[in-house]
Amino acid sequence: MNLEDRRDGYVDLRSYAAIGNGRTVALVAHDGSVDWFPVPDLDSSPVFARLLDADHGGCIELHPDREALAAAGVDVTTELQIHRQYVQGTNVLSTTYRTPVGSVRVTDSVNMGSTGALPWTELARCVEGLAGEVPMRWRVVPGTMLNTASPWVQQTDQGPVVRVGEVSLAVRGENIGVHDAGPQAISGRFASGEATEHLLAVVGTSAEPLRLPATHAIRRNVDLSVDLWRRWTDLLEYDGPYGDEVRRSALVLKLLEHDPSGSIAAAATTSLPENREGTKNYDYRFAWIRDATYTLHALLRLDEQEDVHAAVSWLLRLARQQQPRLHVLNRLNGHVPEAVTTELEVPGWRGIGPVVAGNDAADQLQLGVYGDIFDMATLYVDGGNVLDAETARMLSGLADAVCDLWIRPDAGMWELPEHRHYTSSKMGCWVALDRAIALAERGHLPGTDDRWRDERDRIRAWIEEHGWSEERGAYVWYRGSEELDASVLLHTISGFDTGPRMSSTIDALREELGRGPLLFRYSGMDAEEGTFTACGFWCAAALALVGRRTEAREQMDAMLALANDVGLYTEMIDPADDSFLGNTPQALSHLALLVAALTLNGQ
Repeated sequence: MNLEDRRDGYVDLRSYAAIGNGRTVALVAHDGSVDWFPVPDLDSSPVFARLLDADHGGCIELHPDREALAAAGVDVTTELQIHRQYVQGTNVLSTTYRTPVGSVRVTDSVNMGSTGALPWTELARCVEGLAGEVPMRWRVVPGTMLNTASPWVQQTDQGPVVRVGEVSLAVRGENIGVHDAGPQAISGRFASGEATEHLLAVVGTSAEPLRLPATHAIRRNVDLSVDLWRRWTDLLEYDGPYGDEVRRSALVLKLLEHDPSGSIAAAATTSLPENREGTKNYDYRFAWIRDATYTLHALLRLDEQEDVHAAVSWLLRLARQQQPRLHVLNRLNGHVPEAVTTELEVPGWRGIGPVVAGNDAADQLQLGVYGDIFDMATLYVDGGNVLDAETARMLSGLADAVCDLWIRPDAGMWELPEHRHYTSSKMGCWVALDRAIALAERGHLPGTDDRWRDERDRIRAWIEEHGWSEERGAYVWYRGSEELDASVLLHTISGFDTGPRMSSTIDALREELGRGPLLFRYSGMDAEEGTFTACGFWCAAALALVGRRTEAREQMDAMLALANDVGLYTEMIDPADDSFLGNTPQALSHLALLVAALTLNGQ
C-alpha cells in the first residue's frame, strides 16, 4: 500500500494492526505510529491515545523520515511502499517500507517474558536495514490520558523519564541517534543501512518503580514473545479451509484475554463511532459474559486447554458470586462496574464524539446470558471434563431461576433501553434449560429436571406462537412485531432450529437487512449505523447448518474479503465503501469468523 496522509491527524480504522502481551493492546497505524496504548492494562487510561485525540492524545512514531526522503528526490506519496504482515503464528507485527533509496523492516512487539506477561510494560520496535540507506525518524509523545493528566519529562541520572499521572515511562534505544528530550516529548533521527540493526523501546509501570532493562534483554524478549505466541498457536487443532483466518482470529481472542484474571475483553478500545454522526460511541474494554462464552465455544472446538480452563473457571466463579441475577458485563479483574457512562473532554476519532468511559448496560437484564453459561458448561463437560460440586449446585439453581425468568421482558442481546419479549432471548432460555436437562441426565447436575423439561417445552411453544410470523416467513424480533433481528441466526448454532423455518428466516434477513454479504443487526439500523460484522459470519454458519453449504461458502468468502490488510475486523463495516466503524479489534467479529469456519469444516 501507499502512504495514506492523515486527515486532521487521523487515519482510517482499517489502518490499524493490534499487538499485545496478555495485559494490554497497542494499535499501530500503517504509517508506523502507535496511536493507542494503555499502560499497564487494556482497561487502563491510555497514555498514547492519538486514536481519539490527534492533538493531545499522544503517540509513539517510528517511520521513514519524509522530509529527508523528499530532500533526496523521493515522492513519498507514490514511491514509499508499505507492506505489513504478522510474524507467522504470532501477534508480533512486521512492516516493510520500500523506497527508491532503500528498504527497511520494523518489527513491533508488546513483549512477554519467559513464561508470559512481564511485570512491567515493554513495547519494542526493532529496525532492520534491508537495502540502501533509509533515513528514519522517531518520537515518543505521551498524551493527556484522555484529558485527565498533564505529561512531563523528568531528567534523571538514568536518562529522561516521562511521568503521566501514576505512569512512568522511559525510552530504551540502540543505534537510534541522539535523544532530544523536550518538556513533554523525546525524539530522534537515524539512518538505517544494509544489515544494520536498531532498537526503539518504551518501558513503563504504574504506581511502582520503573524497570530499565538493557537493550539486549529487550531483544531477547522479542524472540521469547515470538516463541510463546507460536507455541500457543501450535496447540490449536484445526485442519481445514480458512486456516490462516482461523489462526489469526484465535490470536486476536488471545490478544484480548486478560491473563491475570482469565477474562476476555470485548474489544481493545473505547468510543470508536458506529456511525459518522456520533452519539453511538461505547466503551468495550469490559468482559461480557456473552463474548467470553462464545470465545470458549470456539477455543474448545479448537481443542485449546489451558486458556479455556482459566476462562471457564473465571466465568463460573463470577456466576457463583452473582447468581441468580447474572451481570451482563464485568471489569477485566472481575469486579462489577457501576452502570454509569462518563463523557470525557476529548474530540474523538475524526472529531466524532462522545468519548466515554464506562457502560450503561452493566445492570441490564439479558436473558440470553443464561443460555451462554449453560452452553459453555456443556461444551466443557463434552471435552472430557467434570464440574466441581459447588458449580453443579449453582447451575441447578440457575436452571430453576430460568424457569421463572424466561417469561419476563429483557433488554435483549443488543442491550436496548426498551425491555421487550425478544425472540432470541427466549431462544437463549430454551438453550439454558435444554443443556441443563442434558447435564442432569448425564449425572453432572443434582436435583430433578422435571420442571426444567416442562418449562423448556413451554418456551418452544411460546416462540412458535409469538416469535414466528407466517406473513414474514421468519422468526421476528419480538412479540407483536413484524420486524427482524439477525441474532436469531445464533440459534442455528445452538441447535434450536436448523430446519425450514430457520432457512426461510435467513432469506428474510438477507432481503431486508443484507447489503451484499453484510447484514445490519435488526430492522431500521440501516439509518443509524454500519452493518454488524459478526452477523455476516453468523449467516455463513447458519446457511451451512440448514444444509445450504454452497451458499455458505460463498457468504464466507465474501466476508473474508472484507478484512484489513493484516486480517483484522472492527465491530461494524459501512456497506457504502467497506470502511471500518466501531471498536477494534472486536472479539465478537472474530468469534463469528471462527464459528463459521469451524461449522463449515464440520467441527
